[in-house]
Amino acid sequence: MTYTGLFDLPWWGYVTAGLLLTHVTIAAVTIFLHRHQAHRALDLHPCVAHFFRFWLWLTTGMVTREWVAVHRKHHAKVETSEDPHSPQIYGIGRLLSGGVFLYVAETHKTETLERYGHGTPEDWIETHLYARWSFVGPIVMALADVLAFGIVAGSVIFLVQMAWIPFWAAGVINGVGHYWGYRNYPVEDASTNIVPWGILIGGEELHNNHHAYPSSAKLSSAWYEVDIGWLYIRLLETLRLARVRKTAPLPCFQPAKVECDADTVQAIITHRHYVLAQYTRSVRDACWHEVLKLRATANACGERIDARSARNLLRWLRLHTWDARARGPITLETLAGQAKVVHTAYSMRQELSQLWKRSSASTDQLLRQLRDWRERAESSGIAALHEFSRRLPHLV
Repeated sequence: MTYTGLFDLPWWGYVTAGLLLTHVTIAAVTIFLHRHQAHRALDLHPCVAHFFRFWLWLTTGMVTREWVAVHRKHHAKVETSEDPHSPQIYGIGRLLSGGVFLYVAETHKTETLERYGHGTPEDWIETHLYARWSFVGPIVMALADVLAFGIVAGSVIFLVQMAWIPFWAAGVINGVGHYWGYRNYPVEDASTNIVPWGILIGGEELHNNHHAYPSSAKLSSAWYEVDIGWLYIRLLETLRLARVRKTAPLPCFQPAKVECDADTVQAIITHRHYVLAQYTRSVRDACWHEVLKLRATANACGERIDARSARNLLRWLRLHTWDARARGPITLETLAGQAKVVHTAYSMRQELSQLWKRSSASTDQLLRQLRDWRERAESSGIAALHEFSRRLPHLV
């Protein structure tokens, strides 16, 4: 007779148990490994932190220092040949089918661990059990699953637990999260928000938001987005088991203000991703309408505009900044040479982004550059650009 376990459940009971167990693992990854350890966005009570460490040892065998180091390197080298897991470099197929192998390969690089793995637990239980005997945790989990749910159901639940993080984290988040989806912020990489409801993967679905503000404990940004990991953090904070250190800055406005000053410069730098997103949305209609007219004129003359340039413009207007085919940032020089509005909007956007890249410039120098940029924007003859420039001083 086959052993059926301590809990004799209907089929949906086993499915529910499996989902609950894997969801705890997802919560441990997003709250402990990602937001707490990798980015220091919040502090956790030692009991909560240790529970997550123990649970991850049981259900994944991952070592905290290794995970943190690989993730930090991903942010530091994003979309380059040194990025441990960029689908823009390795291809989406490889990330979906074997992203976990890229992760494992990176964990064996001593330089990665030494440079990016600092600040992670180094206590006795970490060095003598969790890191040294990482493979023992899953063995204990397998025995516990079989004991609780029986040989057949327990084995299936265990296999699902073992595949859950490699598939969702290494495959979906690292793969799809840099390939398909929508964007709230035009950050200089290919990160996307997969869906607006961050539930199944604990909020990690909102990957573009995270790349815009890596040190934020809250991953949701728009009013319609849900970050269930943030809800858990708020619950822990209510119970005094967590303390949020940082969230994404919220823009404030003074509609009566009409001139740019030093505070305006600082506000633009602080909210640079928001500013660029609003800029792109402001010029979207004007740019696309000009391209449609250009396309109609070209067709009437029996000519064609470059299809790839038009496609890249459409992606650029949707806040994407990465050309997957060229494996590099989107450039619109070819199309901009044919369309005056596109050329102006594109070049002015590039100039605006230089404001926060000139780290050696003084505030007075940056203010002069901003005022010069506004004068040229207002004299560009593009109504949308003029209106955006007029609103810039409102940001504080």
